[in-house]
Amino acid sequence: MADESCDIGLIGLAVMGQNLVLNMNDHGYKVAVFNRTTSKVDEFINHEAKGTQVVGAHSAEELCKLLKRPRRVMLMVKAGDVVDQTIEHVLPYLEKGDIVIDGGNSLFTDSNRRMKELAEKGILFIGTGVSGGEEGARFGPSIMPGGDPAAWPHVKEIFQAIAAKVEDGTPCCDWVGPAGAGHYVKMVHNGIEYGDIQLIGEAYQLLQTALGSTPEELSEIFAEWNKGELDSYLIEITSKIFAKKDDDGQPIIDKILDTAGQKGTGKWTAMSALDLGQPVTLIGESVFARCLSALKDERMAAAKILEGPQKVLTVSEKKEFIEDVRRALYCSKMISYAQGYMLLRAIEQDQKWELNMGGIALMWRGGCIIRSVFLSDIKKAFDNDPKLQNLLLDNFFSSALNKYGWSWRKAIIHAIEIGVPTPAFSTALAFYDGYRTERLPANLLQAQRDFFGAHTYERVDKPRGEFFHTNWTGQGGRVSSGTYNA
Repeated sequence: MADESCDIGLIGLAVMGQNLVLNMNDHGYKVAVFNRTTSKVDEFINHEAKGTQVVGAHSAEELCKLLKRPRRVMLMVKAGDVVDQTIEHVLPYLEKGDIVIDGGNSLFTDSNRRMKELAEKGILFIGTGVSGGEEGARFGPSIMPGGDPAAWPHVKEIFQAIAAKVEDGTPCCDWVGPAGAGHYVKMVHNGIEYGDIQLIGEAYQLLQTALGSTPEELSEIFAEWNKGELDSYLIEITSKIFAKKDDDGQPIIDKILDTAGQKGTGKWTAMSALDLGQPVTLIGESVFARCLSALKDERMAAAKILEGPQKVLTVSEKKEFIEDVRRALYCSKMISYAQGYMLLRAIEQDQKWELNMGGIALMWRGGCIIRSVFLSDIKKAFDNDPKLQNLLLDNFFSSALNKYGWSWRKAIIHAIEIGVPTPAFSTALAFYDGYRTERLPANLLQAQRDFFGAHTYERVDKPRGEFFHTNWTGQGGRVSSGTYNA
């Protein structure tokens, strides 16, 4: 009989997997590990995990035989088909009541399906987002579990032990909701991360172009910003990035090619927003900005043909301009989070989930890539009103936007004047102006749709839900088209 002394098994020994294992070991849990390329198991046991309780297995069967019951098997493998293949590989060695945990960045609809399929076999499923990168996984990530609620008591202690903690010791991990809820929340987290990164990039380019700021000066500016309202992990590492020198003593930032990569979670967020009819414009623009950056050769050719402003305007008040950019970044960040939460509200209704909005902010408060002091204010907003329809309607957010609005506009106006692209800053402001506008030009849009397609419209002088058609040319018929919402 095999030694069933391990608390949890983990499959997939890439960077995140290895660091989670070592984190679990630090907290007193005995972990069994397996990797499809078995030589990686031996390397890990003989190097990174040397002197720990970690036990190596050379097959899925051996791994499962090492586990206490109910068996807990966590997969840290590439999202998509590999997850399904790994589950299929492990299933023969599991029995009813055992738990499969997918810790990768899986699409939430895949997690919905996997939970259903595994439930039919008596296996409990958890799909959990894990954020924080290499360092977070090792010393305390943000963990966002969802899936079969019956599985949560069996993993709660381990997950909350290894998760990051906020100041009062509360772990950045709690149950999110059923089926793919955990992976959906992680997807929105990643979408907001795309937005944050794009906004910081735009602030960087604006300061560099308008002021001629050197990497050393930018490092100081971002370090200063990190002491106030923008205090966050991404602002902190941005300051460190600008300060880093290459082997020849030159700033390494200036040597990095300006073409961005992406793994798909930002795109998924934008696609889900379209599916749910939610105007999550900033994350969408952030994805498109990465796509535009990838057209490097085309941009280099276009730079020789297409003209921008001939005269670069100088900034008379340098300190004031830096503050305008800081405020623009802060306001735009508020819009990004507000839009992310609009998406969470919409998916909650669509999937009939109950999501703890304040709890999600708390899970993001530490350990993850978008961690910031700002999330405490989001938590307070939902504590004050759990049914809050939009973060922008909370007093903290509305007051800040009202106070900083003109600075936000000035920063964007200057960007336009000197030809610096600010798609995320600009779409954030456009959304803000659209959201606070009582009457938008959609009445003309509806008239046009009715003119060319008899799509009908509602009237301001009639109850909502009544639809009308006008014979605009005098030659149209009385038949009108149906209407629907995206």
